[in-house]
Amino acid sequence: MERLQEPEVTSLFDHIAPVYDPMNRVLTLGAYGLWQRALMRRADLRPGLSVLDVATGTGDLAVLAARRVGPKGQVVGVDLSPRMLALGERKLERIRPPLPVRLEVGNALALPFADDSFDRAVVGFGLRNMQNLVQALSEMRRVVRPGGLVLCLEMSHPERWLWATGFHLYFDHLVPIVGSLAGRGRAAYQWLPKSLALFPDRRTLEALFEEAGLINVQSWAMGFGGVAIHRGQVPR
Repeated sequence: MERLQEPEVTSLFDHIAPVYDPMNRVLTLGAYGLWQRALMRRADLRPGLSVLDVATGTGDLAVLAARRVGPKGQVVGVDLSPRMLALGERKLERIRPPLPVRLEVGNALALPFADDSFDRAVVGFGLRNMQNLVQALSEMRRVVRPGGLVLCLEMSHPERWLWATGFHLYFDHLVPIVGSLAGRGRAAYQWLPKSLALFPDRRTLEALFEEAGLINVQSWAMGFGGVAIHRGQVPR
């Protein structure tokens, strides 16, 4: 089993874009927003900071970040999928007063920003779809200023046998079935369990953060170990 190539990732998310937000809420049994807010707390955001949201999708994390950094801050979201970004733009247009968010097409493996451009870089449920995890994390480290933080919210592997058994029964077998009911086809959601099978466990991902040049790496398990937050600091 191999990771999807970038054109395949773009096509997949363009295809499921219309149902992406509601399906996330359904498939996580309503916990999706809770996990996103937990990531924001770990990001230690303050008014005036600049934030890069990698694989922003429809911009949910970007919106949460913008509300924390305020009008003097800046949030940029990048994603490979134009259809996901178009939905994000519509979401932003409905928010009043406007938020300091800019969305644009961008590749996580070659971010279109200069070194030391942001105070924080975050990625939510997007890292496991990337061809090279260390390269993606290294790019996030590159564009974050010394002392800043790189954070990831992602699916993980429960460590306890009982939780792991129940989690994989649901994620590997029921998720594709539920996804097919949304009208996007079962195949579109069969990639989700496959992508997790290729993704490292929580402790291994900590090591990859360090390999990417980040220090003071920490992680927190959530959802009985099926989800984790990772955080690393850019050396000063």
